[in-house]
Amino acid sequence: MLALTPAERRGALVLVVLLLLGAAHDLWHAAGARSHAPSDASPAGDRTGAAEPPGPAAAILRPAAAAPRLDLNRADARELDALPGVGPVLAERIVQQRGRFGPFQELDELLAVRGVGPRLLERLRPRLTLGAADSSPPARAPDVKRRR
Repeated sequence: MLALTPAERRGALVLVVLLLLGAAHDLWHAAGARSHAPSDASPAGDRTGAAEPPGPAAAILRPAAAAPRLDLNRADARELDALPGVGPVLAERIVQQRGRFGPFQELDELLAVRGVGPRLLERLRPRLTLGAADSSPPARAPDVKRRR
């Protein structure tokens, strides 16, 4: 029979514990997604009467439509930094891109900013709007193919 050394037993135990934690994490997320999904019982899918969790989780679970939309062409770096997934460095890059190439004509032009990928753009799309441009753009941002 194959005997394991004490170090091998500890390593195997660590692997089993990590696998169990990962499985529990996946189940927790799956259960959370089901509990926050709109009920099929109501035709409009509204959740009237459903209690929203208190505290910071309520802000995370609240639909993005409830948050005010930010004008991408008028927002400063501080306002952009408040968006989810955007930090101070990325906010400054967005402001610099707007300064270099003029106001954004489409939200997809954010992909030309280093650090903004398709996933972040889709997360920001419901929170952003494009207001009227203050001035004509000096040059258009180049079409950049995203690296994978």
